[in-house]
Amino acid sequence: MAWGLPTVDRVSIEQFAAPRWVGHSRGSAEYGRLLAALFFAGVATFAQLYSPQAVLPLIAGGLQIGAADAALTISASTVGLALGVIPWSTLADRIGRVKAMTISVSVATTVGLLVPFAPTYEALLAGRFVEGLFVGGVPAIAVAYLTEEIDPAHAARAAGTFVAGTTIGGLLGRLVASPVAEFAGWRGGVFTVAVLCGCAALAFVKLAPAPRGFVPRRGAGPEGTLVHRLAANLRSPRQLALFAQGFLLMGGFVALYNFLGFRLTGAPFFLPSFLVSLVFLAYLAGTWASSRAGAEATRFGRKRVLLVSVAIMVTGVAITMSDNVIVVLVGLVVATAGFFGAHSIASGWTGQSAPVGKAQASSLYNLFYYAGSSVIGWFGGVAFDRYGWTAVATTILALAIAAAAIAALVLPKDSATARP
Repeated sequence: MAWGLPTVDRVSIEQFAAPRWVGHSRGSAEYGRLLAALFFAGVATFAQLYSPQAVLPLIAGGLQIGAADAALTISASTVGLALGVIPWSTLADRIGRVKAMTISVSVATTVGLLVPFAPTYEALLAGRFVEGLFVGGVPAIAVAYLTEEIDPAHAARAAGTFVAGTTIGGLLGRLVASPVAEFAGWRGGVFTVAVLCGCAALAFVKLAPAPRGFVPRRGAGPEGTLVHRLAANLRSPRQLALFAQGFLLMGGFVALYNFLGFRLTGAPFFLPSFLVSLVFLAYLAGTWASSRAGAEATRFGRKRVLLVSVAIMVTGVAITMSDNVIVVLVGLVVATAGFFGAHSIASGWTGQSAPVGKAQASSLYNLFYYAGSSVIGWFGGVAFDRYGWTAVATTILALAIAAAAIAALVLPKDSATARP
C-alpha cells in the first residue's frame, strides 16, 4: 500500500484491458462496407488506368504511331504506379490507410480529367505518368488495409473479392471508352471514363470504415525503419517468389490485352473497333475467378490453387493462337480466369506472409506487378510489330511457365484454413 492506493499487478491490469482487435467478421455491416468501399476504389483507379487500352488502335491511328508506341500510354501510367507504391505505403503508415487512399483516388481522378486533352504525344505520356503516380495509392495500401481490418479466417476470401472489384473497374473503363470513342474520338472516350471514376471516388470516401486494426506509425516503430521492412521482405524467398508471380503473370496478361485488339482488327479477322472492345467482357471471367480462387484457397490451400490458376492461364493463351475468332475468344476467357485466380492468391498471400511491414510487402508486390505490366506490356508490342501474334503468345506462355516453376519450387505447401 502506497499513498493510500492498493497495489495492482500486471495480471490484474491485463484482465481489464480491451480485447485484441481480430478484425471484422464476414457478414457484419462493417465487413460489407469495407469491401464495397474497396470495390469503388478499384473502379476509380483501374477504370482510368486501363481505359486507353480499349482504344489503342484509335490512338495509334490518330497520332500516327505504331502498336508499341501506342502501348506506352499504358506503360507510362503503370511505370508511375510502380514508382509510387512504396512512397504511398510510407505515407499510409503515418497518416492512416483510409486518408492516404482518399488523397490517392481524389488527385488521380482530377489528373485523369485533364490528361485526355494533352496537346502532344509527349505531353500525353507525361500526364499518364503523373496519373499513375497518384493512382498507385490504392493498390499500394488496399490489401494491407484489408488484412488489418478483416478477420484472418476470411482474409483470403476478402482479398479475392477486392480483386474481383478491380476487374469490374478495368472492364468498365474499357467498355465505356471504346463506344464513346466511336463518335467522340479516343480523347472523349477516355474523358468519359474519368468522369465515372470521380463518382466512384466519392462512393469510396463515403463508405470506407475508419481503421481499427492500425495505429499510424511515427518513427521506426517496433518493425524497424522503412529500409528494414523493405529489406526483410526482399530477403524472404517466399516473398520473392510471390513478387515474381506478379511480374511475370501481369506482364504477360497486359501484353495479351494490349495487342489482341490489333490482331482482331487486322488480317484475317478485320473486326470493327467497337466489336473488338467487347472482348473485354472476358474480364467477367476474372471477376468470378478472383472471388472463387479466394474461396477455394481456404479449402485446398493457396499453393495448389495458384498453380492450377497458372495452368488455366497457359491453356487459354495457347488457345488464342487459333485462326478461328470464336476459338480465340474462348481462349481469352480461359486465360483471363486463370490470371485473376493466380493474382488474387499471390497478392493476398504476400500481405499475410510478410515477415514485417504488411504495407511494404503489398507495395513491393505491386512494384513488381506493375513493372511487369510496363516492361512486358511494351515489349509485347515490339514482338507484335516484328513477328505477329504468335511471338506475343509464345512470350506470354514462357513467362507463365516460369512463374509456375518458381511457385512450385519455392512456395511452401499450405493447409486449408476453412472453418467447420
